[in-house]
Amino acid sequence: MRILARVFLPLLLLAYIATETYLKLQHTSLCGEVGCKLAGELLNFNPLYLNYFGLAGVFILIILGFLSLKNKFYESLFFIGLYAAIAFEATILSYQFVANPEPCIFCLGIFSSLLLIALASNIKYFAITLATVLAIFVGLNTLAVTKNKAFITGTGNYLIQSDTCPHCKKVKAYLAEHKIPYTPISTKEASARSFLKFAGVTSIPVFIMKEKYETTLLTGDKKIIAHFENNQKIEETVTESVPLPTQSSGLDLGTSGFSSDFLSAGSADEGCAITIVETPECTDTNTTH
Repeated sequence: MRILARVFLPLLLLAYIATETYLKLQHTSLCGEVGCKLAGELLNFNPLYLNYFGLAGVFILIILGFLSLKNKFYESLFFIGLYAAIAFEATILSYQFVANPEPCIFCLGIFSSLLLIALASNIKYFAITLATVLAIFVGLNTLAVTKNKAFITGTGNYLIQSDTCPHCKKVKAYLAEHKIPYTPISTKEASARSFLKFAGVTSIPVFIMKEKYETTLLTGDKKIIAHFENNQKIEETVTESVPLPTQSSGLDLGTSGFSSDFLSAGSADEGCAITIVETPECTDTNTTH
């Protein structure tokens, strides 16, 4: 029974992690769920490095498990390593439950395997292991952790903004005055900051217009307001020159007087500078590490 719990089961876990590592190197995965992809975004490094760390840790656990069959000292080291691995995995998994819409299935597989090894190795202390895991989960759930979730889920207008940014206030006032609907997204949201970082955007406000087949992004209060001002002028011109509706309502942007980069995300417009934290024009209480 001891050789099964301390050598054979860890070998199966090693094979499980090795398979996932190989698949990741081939740009695929055992876990195709959204939670698995979001879990990687929570790390400060490439998720593949965590796989390498897991392979090394389980390999050491196998060696200690084999040596523990005849030596009490190595038995103590085996259980220290096993419980440390459970606590580490429980922390990562618990944070995923708190921050993500769903956890990583691959991480759940590793965690379940470690619990099975602990149960088979020494059932007397398994209750303590479960109590530790529960304490970690409850502790993380008491923290105000920002959710890592999708905000741009359907067609419409979205504004990434901050309540302390004067350029954002200017845009919001204009949108309210002209009754232009939009969904506000705070820069305090982890997903919003990740999106801005990924897109290389260093200032707010950022206005996103999501349509069925395309998404347009505008940065800076001048560019956002200019977009609606020009659209309004075009509509007024069309109304004055063509009293009756025509078959086509499309607009040719190439002949409407717009510059070539009108719909592009530029940095020339005024906005509150951010390094995914708003500085130096605007200061927000939110910081990102």
